[in-house]
Amino acid sequence: MAGNVTHKLSNSFEGALAGGGDPATSPLYVFGPFLRLIVVGGVVGVTFGAAVWLVVFTIAMVSAMYRLVMLWVTDGSGGSGLSEEEFGGWAVKINAAITFVEYTLTFLVSMAAMVTFIADRFPPLNNVAFLGIQWRTFLAIALSILTGWLVNRGPKTAARAFGPATAAVLGLLWAMVIFTIIKTGFHLPTINFEAFTGKYLHFTLGGFTRMLAVMTGIEVFANLVAAYDGSAEQKSSKAFGSLIIIMGTTAITMLIVGPAIRDLSEPLNEHVSVFTQTMDILLPQPLPYVGTLIGIAVLLSASAASAQGLQNLALGLRERHYIPGSMGMRNKYEVADKPVWLEVGLVAIIFLLAGTQEETYLAIYAAGVFVLLSMTGWAVVKRLVRQLREKFDTPHLLILIGTFLAAGITSAATVVIFEERFLEGAWTYFLFIPMLFVAFTYFRNRLGDPGTVEERLGELEGAMLGGFGFGQAFEGEAGTGEKEPEEAPLPAPSKPVPVKVTLGEHKLPRHILVPLDGSSFAEHSLPLAEMLTKKFHADLTLMSVMQTPGMTRSLSLDEIAQKKVSSWQVGQEGYLKGIAEKIQQKGLGVRYLLRAGRVAESINDMVSEQGVDLVVITTHGRTGVQRWLLGSVANRIVQLATRPVLIIRPVEKEPEPEPFKKLLVTLDGSEFAERVLPHVISWASALNGEVLLLRVPQVPDAEMYGAQVDEIQQMRQEAEADARAYLDGIADVFTEAGVQVRTFVRGSRPALTIIELAEEESAGVMMMATHGRGGLDRLFMGSVTERIVQHTHCPVFLVPVHERRQAT
Repeated sequence: MAGNVTHKLSNSFEGALAGGGDPATSPLYVFGPFLRLIVVGGVVGVTFGAAVWLVVFTIAMVSAMYRLVMLWVTDGSGGSGLSEEEFGGWAVKINAAITFVEYTLTFLVSMAAMVTFIADRFPPLNNVAFLGIQWRTFLAIALSILTGWLVNRGPKTAARAFGPATAAVLGLLWAMVIFTIIKTGFHLPTINFEAFTGKYLHFTLGGFTRMLAVMTGIEVFANLVAAYDGSAEQKSSKAFGSLIIIMGTTAITMLIVGPAIRDLSEPLNEHVSVFTQTMDILLPQPLPYVGTLIGIAVLLSASAASAQGLQNLALGLRERHYIPGSMGMRNKYEVADKPVWLEVGLVAIIFLLAGTQEETYLAIYAAGVFVLLSMTGWAVVKRLVRQLREKFDTPHLLILIGTFLAAGITSAATVVIFEERFLEGAWTYFLFIPMLFVAFTYFRNRLGDPGTVEERLGELEGAMLGGFGFGQAFEGEAGTGEKEPEEAPLPAPSKPVPVKVTLGEHKLPRHILVPLDGSSFAEHSLPLAEMLTKKFHADLTLMSVMQTPGMTRSLSLDEIAQKKVSSWQVGQEGYLKGIAEKIQQKGLGVRYLLRAGRVAESINDMVSEQGVDLVVITTHGRTGVQRWLLGSVANRIVQLATRPVLIIRPVEKEPEPEPFKKLLVTLDGSEFAERVLPHVISWASALNGEVLLLRVPQVPDAEMYGAQVDEIQQMRQEAEADARAYLDGIADVFTEAGVQVRTFVRGSRPALTIIELAEEESAGVMMMATHGRGGLDRLFMGSVTERIVQHTHCPVFLVPVHERRQAT
């Protein structure tokens, strides 16, 4: 199998194909809503030219502003990176929140426009199917699910499915420009200044806002800077060239094809879009139908690109501790699938509630874009003012004036959009942005500030790998679908100091508790519990809990025998007595107790009251929706535990006579994780076992980025070297204690790596510390430990976060 091959963007045209899918599609759908507004208002002759020229002027000014962004920020973080540098951390959260909403709106608009193109050729899709919902809505939902499925199978699959659609749409737009000139002549819109007065101003600004979706996707060219070959100056120059190719094509289409669409189409025709009508008139057969196919392909590609962008936004936010790790988890195709399914679910609900007319979402779509553009604009102004204070000269003053004008235009456009469409959906920004901002703040505070390496990874994953689209430049020789980031100075990784384990601190369990519920499933924990009881010369207690609400309480066996109580109590007492007698025949001391109350709470109370050192339990290891619906007593026990818990998944084969000959221990360099080490030394010494120390570096393999990324490789090498040095220090402690030990540094996904190593080495038990999160933390933040328990049949020994020290 061929290895991954670096394939950076070599020129501006490649960059245009790689990143221009979103803005290049905008002329396909922005004219319809614009023309319907001014036609119904009867002001076409006055406002058309003014609105179009306003859009073209905005394109020019914002493009010039981004030339500065590309010169200053070359690591791929673009306008968001500049905003963070100039305004601080709050700008990151606002940017991320709006970007999340924008990716969803991109998906909505592109998918809605696509089904409009399909319905242009198959009008029955506009008919109502049932419950007042059109057939096109169900088609949009089905295609959304298909798109999400393809994107979640990795960038290579997505690239193959959607192809270089941007090249095709650029060809379509230029074909429209050429045939417009051939058939109608060269006519630019004229500006009637009356459009900015009286009753006309409302329609001019309203039309302007409806066409501002042509600015969507412009930020991606700033993100692409890091993907080009050459020096920083050459990269920024090529990225700006890519922007000019796409935005120039868009502006020319607005100016030349726009008047033809106005004159030749019927904007009030609800069955065929104005762009399709104009194609049918201007293009010779069969080019209009080819154009429809191109439109469908590129709009589907734009939807897929937004989903891919959301994936990588989640990866970046995860590394920077703004979202829970579970939302940024990679699936087996190495992409974060949960955010995409969340997006697809939201899109499906919105389509059912609001329909699939792109006009419904266009202005809201543009609103978020212009908030981001405004932030970038004022960040540029702030930096220029600072530079001008350091060194005043006329050229810099002129640049500042122009940038101030661009920032003012984008800010004014933002105000107009929100005023124009506030009640039609723009109000949602005032709901969702604060909600997301609070969520990002909560998780950052809960997870803590990321390390230098994590912060850099977040920048690379969230910005550099963002939704570039599926242009041909993304394939590379190996068809990887990803690009390399800018080579930047390597952040110095942290140097963890090995823990000083106190060898005299005994951690062998002297009292073992086994909860049983009368099922053969629960009894799978007995063989190992008996073995540990014998090896550690420990006491063994069996218990059952009658699940009842309220406070937990003990059930006296004498009382059970004397009174007429529930058959459960009588049956369970006989059950425990029978098992205890079998264990006693093996020469082990054992007793049994009954309690009533909530199961996990009753077990935890028993641990405290009876001085239990180890709880041995069996778990189903349910995953996904089943676990959410049914819950897990084992999970609850771990959350409440104050002493170690040994979790066992049932297996059909007979347990080995000496099952714990290899103890796999996972460490992450933190003092919290090191709390398991005294237990490990004690167990390994008592069981004559070999210890396998594993650390999974926080820096992923470069291959996960789809290319040999120099900076990631260097960071990975540094992280591996640190991990080996750290584990060697721990191993020395074990060697001094006379315990056999081996060290492993591998992988980048902790749960998967731990499970694979356990299977490879036939480990008898995994040993680790757990945070034991419960409630909302468990639901949203996930747990590596929980994922391990769900997917392995190896026993898992957990030291809880609230572990109480044994009495000496």
